[in-house]
Amino acid sequence: MDLKANHSAPILTDPTPISKPRLGIHDSLLPFSSSGVFSQGPFLTIPWKKPGLLDDVLSTSWLDAMKSSSPRHIIKSNGIDFSSNDVDVAYRSWMLKYPSALTSFEQIAKHAKGKRIALFLDYDGTLSPIVDNPDHAFMSNAMRAAVRNVAKYIPTAIISGRSREKVRQFVGLKELYYAGSHGMDIMGPVHPPSNHTIEVQEGNLYQPASEFLPMINEVFGSLVEITKDIEGVKVENNKFCVSVHYRNVDEKSWTTVAQLVQDTLKNNPRLRLTHGRMVLEVRPVLKWDKGKAVEFLLESLGLSNCDDVLPIYVGDDRTDEDAFKFLREDNRGYGILVTPAPKETSAYFSLRDPSEVMEFINSLVMYKKSAP
Repeated sequence: MDLKANHSAPILTDPTPISKPRLGIHDSLLPFSSSGVFSQGPFLTIPWKKPGLLDDVLSTSWLDAMKSSSPRHIIKSNGIDFSSNDVDVAYRSWMLKYPSALTSFEQIAKHAKGKRIALFLDYDGTLSPIVDNPDHAFMSNAMRAAVRNVAKYIPTAIISGRSREKVRQFVGLKELYYAGSHGMDIMGPVHPPSNHTIEVQEGNLYQPASEFLPMINEVFGSLVEITKDIEGVKVENNKFCVSVHYRNVDEKSWTTVAQLVQDTLKNNPRLRLTHGRMVLEVRPVLKWDKGKAVEFLLESLGLSNCDDVLPIYVGDDRTDEDAFKFLREDNRGYGILVTPAPKETSAYFSLRDPSEVMEFINSLVMYKKSAP
């Protein structure tokens, strides 16, 4: 399979609008109506200039934007006492709109009947716990076994903000598709499972942001230097993006960190600043995100524009929302948000933590084993 086929200019034009739902999911099978606030298209239009604020935070201040990714601040901003039982009450109420993918598995399986499933997984906070040191975000052996098993039956991809090689080292499985740097660096399996109909050879890469490598490396070096005196800052080079982690930084210094990152971008109008869970990310100004990566992989696997395909994406971060929106558009598939606290999302279902993700993956394996 040539991952580059028919994708000579993916960042310049949107695909032809789809007039027919990919899955034909009826409202009766959805947790709630597919119309309304989540009906916007999945593609972000980005001007060729550096935005003045975080592009996905809009009118909020830098500090508010950074606080917004802290679970403690999310709960407090909703008027809930972090230490009280009100957290669980609010979560249970929230789950009426975004029900558990575990308790809803029969519904998911009912819709998957007779369809080919494609599984997309985030890494941090989904397959591994969120930890203070991002270099120590190891997945358990049980989780690795679950992912290996599901890949025997279902084409499975890891889509992460980390560099492709780094997340591949963490996962340690050759049967998977890997999309690093928020989908800007894609590779097919070294040893695809024998039941996959698509032949993939090692080294088939797709890198829409390759021309940005020199400036990304330059910005990485600059950020390492200018933040070295701020205790707790971790600057991570994820090949096609630079991640500035502030999880271990005193909150009083958060605005300083944000200002230093913003100042670094003043002379780099082709780079933009986005925001993830307790991390600021410098990325190319490209019309490319995790949603585009899902679309690209589905097309590369010959699974796009098919009524008999059910894509499922499981992720925990705001960067996964692009994939959720893509799947929600025309009811293409199901997004599953991993979170222990209520928050707005374009996903259909929810899971509380990586342990529930593993249970869901194992349920998919059992479903495929029992399917005729």
